[in-house]
Amino acid sequence: MSTETQGSDDDLREEISNFLRRNFPQIQMHGGSAAIQDLDRETGEVTVALGGACSGCGISPMTIQAIKSRMVKEIPEIEQVNASTGMDGGGAGDAGFGGGGMSPSFPGEGGGDDDEGPEAPF
Repeated sequence: MSTETQGSDDDLREEISNFLRRNFPQIQMHGGSAAIQDLDRETGEVTVALGGACSGCGISPMTIQAIKSRMVKEIPEIEQVNASTGMDGGGAGDAGFGGGGMSPSFPGEGGGDDDEGPEAPF
């Protein structure tokens, strides 16, 4: 891969990460994470993995649908979005946000004294 192609891939990865942060702040606010697992610029296909609190969350399917429909409309280079939660055994991506791995977290893990889990922002 040429340096120019690598640079444009990096730019597109950054654009996708910014899109996720800007349009789906609730992922991070609720203790989840989103990461780009794979990007094929030639086919316009991206694979996004939702993890952390997204794994097993009841509204994750709606979030995934929203990501799929909005990303192809807002980022011209993207023609197809594959997205899933960590429940299917996917690994961590390389351009995520939200900090943390792709496995679910449970109240009481992490050594904190608080056993309530993440606090809702409302």
